[in-house]
Amino acid sequence: MNSATRPLAGVTVIEMSHMIMGPSCGMFLAYLGADVIKVEPPEGDKTRHLTGMGRGFFPTFNRGKRSVTLDLKAVAGRAALEKLLQGADVFLENFRDSSLQKMGFAPDVLRRKYPRLVVASCKGFLHGPYENRTAMDEVVQMMTGMAHMTGPTGRPLRIGSSANDIMGGLFGTLSVMGALMARRDSGEGAKVRVGLFENCLLLVAQHMVQFDIEGREAPPMPEREFSWPVYDIFTTRDQRQIFIGAVTEGQWTVLCGLLGLGELLTDPTLQSRMDQIDARDRTIPVFTDTVAAHDFDALVAMFEDSGIPFAPIRRPAEMYQDPHVLRPGGLQTSALPEGGSFRAPGLPFEVDGETPLPDTCDLPAVGADTVSILSELGLDPKEIAAARGVAEGGVA
Repeated sequence: MNSATRPLAGVTVIEMSHMIMGPSCGMFLAYLGADVIKVEPPEGDKTRHLTGMGRGFFPTFNRGKRSVTLDLKAVAGRAALEKLLQGADVFLENFRDSSLQKMGFAPDVLRRKYPRLVVASCKGFLHGPYENRTAMDEVVQMMTGMAHMTGPTGRPLRIGSSANDIMGGLFGTLSVMGALMARRDSGEGAKVRVGLFENCLLLVAQHMVQFDIEGREAPPMPEREFSWPVYDIFTTRDQRQIFIGAVTEGQWTVLCGLLGLGELLTDPTLQSRMDQIDARDRTIPVFTDTVAAHDFDALVAMFEDSGIPFAPIRRPAEMYQDPHVLRPGGLQTSALPEGGSFRAPGLPFEVDGETPLPDTCDLPAVGADTVSILSELGLDPKEIAAARGVAEGGVA
C-alpha cells in the first residue's frame, strides 16, 4: 500500500461515539491509516442492535476498527480509559457536554492533562444559543431549510441519506488532520468541535446567498426555476427512466442532432441558451415524445459516445450490479462478527492510482480487543475484568 494513502499510520485514535457522525469520522481516520480503538460499553454500542433502516449504520461506519469494552460508570473503567488516552493522539467523541463533564473527560480537562492530545467533538451545534440542544440529521435538515428545499411547497422532506452525519464525519476528519499537522510545529494538541447544524447550513448556503444578493428566495427543488434547456427525467420506449441534461449550447446542438430534432436547431426563436430555457414549456414535451420512441440501451450508447450528461434512475440495491461499482477496488468485503460478510464502498478518492484501505475492513466483535489492548497497557487480568465491568474471566 502506497504510504501516501496511509498518511495517519502511527496515529492512535480513541473513539467513543455511536450512531453515524462520530463513527464515520473514526472510519475515515482508520482508512487513512490510523489505529482506531472504539470504546464501547460492556453491552456494546447500541447502534450494533438497530434494525430496519438502521441495520446498515454500524457495519458501514465501523469498518477497520478495534473494539474495547469499558464500564465507564466504574472507577476501574475510567482509569483504563485514562491509560488509553495517555498514549493516544486523538480522542473522538459525540457525547453530551454534560455527560463528559460528569465522567471527568470534558475536552478542557483532557487538554490540560494531555497537552499533545487532539480532542475532536462531534456535536449537534457549535457553541452558541443552541449548543445544548439535541440534534439529529433530520432535525437540522428541518431547521436549516434543507427539508424545505427538498420537498414540494408545504411538504418538507429529508434527503434520502444520512448525508449531514457523514459530511460531519468528514469535517471531523479534516479538522483532526489539520490539528495533527499543526502539532508537528507547536507540539500542542487542540480542541476541535464539529456541528451537525452548521454542516447542514453550509449545504444550503447557496440558497442563502442567492437571497442575500437578490432578495429573492429560491423555490424548493421540485419547483425550481431551471437554468438549463434540458435537465429532466424521461421515460424510454421500454419503460425505463433516464435523466438527460443539456446545459450548454453545444450540448443542446449535440442532443438535438442525436435525437433527430433538426427543427429545434433551425428554429429562429431557439438560438441562444436563454431562448432555449424560456421555451422549455414547448420544447420539453418534444423531447419527452422523442425519448419515448427510443429504447434505453440505444440512448445510453448514443449519450456515452457523445458526452451528453445522462443517468439511469436506480435504487441503492442496484449498485451491486453496476459495472463501475464492481470495478477492482470499487467495493470492499467486510466480515461480520456473527458470521457472514457484506460489501460496501470505501473512500471516494485515489492517491497515485490507489484507494486508501485500513489494515482490515472487518468489523470487530464487541470487546474483541479488550484483553490484548489493556494487557499492552500493563493491566493484569483482574484489573481488565474490573475495567470491563465483569468478574475476572467473565464475558462482558
